[in-house]
Amino acid sequence: MTARTTRRTTAARSRIAAAGAIAVAGALILTGCGDQTDSGTKAQEKTSDAPLFSKLPKKIQDAGVIKVGTDAAYAPMEYTEGGKIVGVDPDIAEALGKQLGVKFQFTSGTFDGLITSLETGRQDIAMSSITDNKRRQEGLDEKGAKIGKGVDFVDYFSSGVSLLVKKGNPDNIKSLDDLCGKTVAVQRGTIYEDTFKAQAEKCGDKKLTIEAFDTDAEAQTRVKAGGAVADMNDYPVAAHIAKTSGGGNDFEVGGQQTDVGLFGIAVAKENTQLRDALKEALDAIIKDGSYAKVLEKWDVKGSAVQSATVNAGQ
Repeated sequence: MTARTTRRTTAARSRIAAAGAIAVAGALILTGCGDQTDSGTKAQEKTSDAPLFSKLPKKIQDAGVIKVGTDAAYAPMEYTEGGKIVGVDPDIAEALGKQLGVKFQFTSGTFDGLITSLETGRQDIAMSSITDNKRRQEGLDEKGAKIGKGVDFVDYFSSGVSLLVKKGNPDNIKSLDDLCGKTVAVQRGTIYEDTFKAQAEKCGDKKLTIEAFDTDAEAQTRVKAGGAVADMNDYPVAAHIAKTSGGGNDFEVGGQQTDVGLFGIAVAKENTQLRDALKEALDAIIKDGSYAKVLEKWDVKGSAVQSATVNAGQ
């Protein structure tokens, strides 16, 4: 059940007729020039010595870039530092890029709009600690109604969830059942919001009040101010926040890590070639050790997967 919820379709576009006509005319001119025909063709084609470059869709080969939608407010997974998006996900993407021979270009946006950015073609993939589950695979809302095409996931990270509470845990929050009758804060559109909603039903008359915010930082601020007793995050994120916020004096992790699941790189359903290239690249960096080095750098070695899978989330 882990990870953030909504937390990108790429369709190749035909060149305009005029451009096609120019290309044809250029080819005819070069036909009478011997070896210049071959050199002219090569000049127009993008190539790479990277082992998996040929596996990518031609559109991405030509662009030299995979456009990535993310919500860069989720340290240590992805966050902004010195004007640059850094973290576990960008570092894994960089390693994937060395196998694929292209750059991963991260753009930050709101988490609940990331999957939509795939459907509109604004992004090629979404990589933002997104939990792989059947609902997202099938494009369903929390009630099971069809709201989109769904996406495929290349699963690259394993993590459980944890409650983030105020330092000292003044309300003694150690489990979801301890939240009944209280107020929680959470980032809107995440799996955590779904978890709190399910718990609210379980609490019944002992009402659990849920305050949802656009960013997790806002939810944290609410907990820090005492307006809510807990936020929820993936364990690596909750532990990082507890360790770093206010020099370690703002928060702590309440209770144990639960509900271990998979994070996936989201890809539009029709973009199977890109999906399969990413899966092969992930297996390659697991094999060559560069994946393990990234996880060690960010102190999240316990979240490693042993091999790449597709849509393995439940």
